[in-house]
Amino acid sequence: MLKIIMSVTMVVMCAQISFGADKIAKCEISSGKTIDYKGKCVFMPDEPGGSFSLSSVRKDKPLYDDILVVSVTIVEKEVAEVRGLTSNGNNSRWGEAKRSQKDKACWEGSDFKVCAR
Repeated sequence: MLKIIMSVTMVVMCAQISFGADKIAKCEISSGKTIDYKGKCVFMPDEPGGSFSLSSVRKDKPLYDDILVVSVTIVEKEVAEVRGLTSNGNNSRWGEAKRSQKDKACWEGSDFKVCAR
């Protein structure tokens, strides 16, 4: 099962390359006031318009805990839908996020924040 999930993740990641070059970013992902992950990640632009995904710099490891990929999909100006793909294959909806007015590299939901610099 894990091989299938990793294969699907790799296909998704490879498909995203055509929209822009992946690059190493400084990421911070938090839930509530707890920082779940702070460190390097792979920033993958998904499409023109600002949507992106984040994954581990180590292709064989999750970004953190059991989260393989965090996706931020722009749905309207300054508003995004955020999801986390787990190692179990669950593409869980974290919810709507708004672009931070204090730090444009961050997207803030009701109980989470995703930043990529």
